Formats: sequence, structure tokens, C-alpha cells
Amino acid sequence: MPALSVTVITRNEAANIAAALESVAWADDIVVVDAESSDDTVALARHCASTVHVRKWDGFVSQKNFAAACARHDWILSIDADERVSLALADEIRGVLGGSPRFAGFYVPRASFYLGRWIHSTDWYPDPQLRLYDRRVARWTGGQVHESVRAEGPVGRLRNDLLHYPYRDIAHHWDTINRYTTLAANQMREAGRRASVADVALRPPLAFVRNYVLKHGFTDGGPGFVVSLLNSAYVLLKFAKLWELERRARKR
Repeated sequence: MPALSVTVITRNEAANIAAALESVAWADDIVVVDAESSDDTVALARHCASTVHVRKWDGFVSQKNFAAACARHDWILSIDADERVSLALADEIRGVLGGSPRFAGFYVPRASFYLGRWIHSTDWYPDPQLRLYDRRVARWTGGQVHESVRAEGPVGRLRNDLLHYPYRDIAHHWDTINRYTTLAANQMREAGRRASVADVALRPPLAFVRNYVLKHGFTDGGPGFVVSLLNSAYVLLKFAKLWELERRARKR
């Protein structure tokens, strides 16, 4: 079976890092790349990781590719500090690697725990993530947000969920939305995208309908409604901020 390296990038993840690394303690190699945390992330990581590197933040893509380059083995499982690998997923990963994988990588479904329950609807599920990959034929690409692995070759799919604990509460969720929509708007403008008042007015309600109705957010009760509403708020802020950037540019 090909040996496996797990990579994790961190910044001020003292509340999460120990549990994340414990969930992958079965791996052959664990690499943590920390972006100069001001809390105990590095000290905690050194108890579980094979190696810990401290590196100035250089963006998601750069940090994750650096982590992969530091790994001892070619097969990489990349997780975030707020994610956990279940026993079922660990067994499945060992199984596919033990079968001499003919794929360049594997998508892993991700389930998020939010407001006291696992969300199995909306844009949040199954949320496939290409996280298990062969670094010889795959690497991270993307802009300021929504980085992903690009593989040169066929890609398979795993069945068991990667467990995700994204937000402490609604306030934390909202702060993250505000931060990421700023990055997304800047990235869209750099790519030549434009936003109209119609985008700001129409896209958010359409996003709510997609999440709550078409993707069955209603089946997850109150949490499903909140997720659907905040997903539409993400769309609203992203396009409103892009529209604002354009207005500022015209005034200049």
C-alpha cells in the first residue's frame, strides 16, 4: 500500500488542531504548516505531527502546495484544522490505497455540523472535496478564495464523509462570510467580472430558493433554514461588494 502523508495548514487553530491531528494519527506522516500563529497552535501540533513548519502567510494555494512539497510521501490527504477523518473514512482511504489506485485523486464528501446537527442538504452537502491526491500528478490551484486541487488524470470518489465543524455560532459564521465575500469580490473584479443592481437584487433570493427548496434545506429544520438564508447573504454581499468596487473605480 502506498504510504500516506496528511497535510494541514493552520493559523490560530489551538481550539481545533489537536482533535484534527488525532483523527489522522494512523497516517504514515503528518505535516503542519502554520502561518505564524499567536496562540498555542504550533506547540499543540508538535505533540502529534511528524513535522511542523512556521511560514509567513502567502495565500491558501501557496501554503497548501508548500505543505505537500514538505510531505515524505506522494499520496497526500489534505484536511483543515476544523475537519476530522472518521474511522469509516480512514478505513476507506486505506482500502483504496491498498488496491493500487489507478486514479490521480479522490473526491471526499464533506458533512458539516452546525447549530447542533449534521447538515445533509443545501449547498453544504455532499460538498465533494478533492482532498486525497497524488502530488506527482495533482496540485492546488485557485485565487484568493475557493482553492482546489487540479489533477492530471482520472479522479475517483469516496463514499464516507469528511467531518467538518466550520463555525462556533452564527456570529462566527457571519464574520467569516464578511471576510470571504471581500476576498471573493476582489477576485471577481481581478478576473474581469462585473455586477449590476439586478445581480444584487435577484441572485440572493435565487440562491435561497436553490438552497432551501431545490437542495432540500427544509429537511434540516431550523438549521437548514439558517444555512439557506446565510448562503444567500453570502451571494448578496459578494455581488454588492463587487458593485461597490466598480462605483469607486468609476469615481476615480
